[in-house]
Amino acid sequence: MTALIIFGSTFVLVFALGFQSLNVNNGHYRAAFVTSFAISGANLVLFKTVPEAGFYEITAYLTSGPFAIVTSMWAHRKWVRE
Repeated sequence: MTALIIFGSTFVLVFALGFQSLNVNNGHYRAAFVTSFAISGANLVLFKTVPEAGFYEITAYLTSGPFAIVTSMWAHRKWVRE
């Protein structure tokens, strides 16, 4: 269960960081403001769960990022009009 929580929170964190970067680079102030809450929340979950990580938790942490950043880039293009 901890591995799933770590995967999910890391996915949200990396997704939000990618989305945030695109928002900032394109001047989307409100979206950047809101995205900051997702970044903070995901970080809090990680701070609570990662210190006790074993093999599966570390694997979840390392594999979620690549999926999250690509999904974030795709979602930003679909959801935010430039």
